[in-house]
Amino acid sequence: MGSSSPAEAASLQYYCPRCDRLVNDPLVCGDCSALICRYCGTPLESVDELGVG
Repeated sequence: MGSSSPAEAASLQYYCPRCDRLVNDPLVCGDCSALICRYCGTPLESVDELGVG
């Protein structure tokens, strides 16, 4: 996840394990570029990387 740009982040879906929901509008950390949940601040997981399905 670390090398994705904000434009790429907006086109992908991410999952917040703490909120147990999809996050379509993640925040990007200005220091490390991690994608974090807008609601609780937890680092997000890419839906593609969950291995569900």
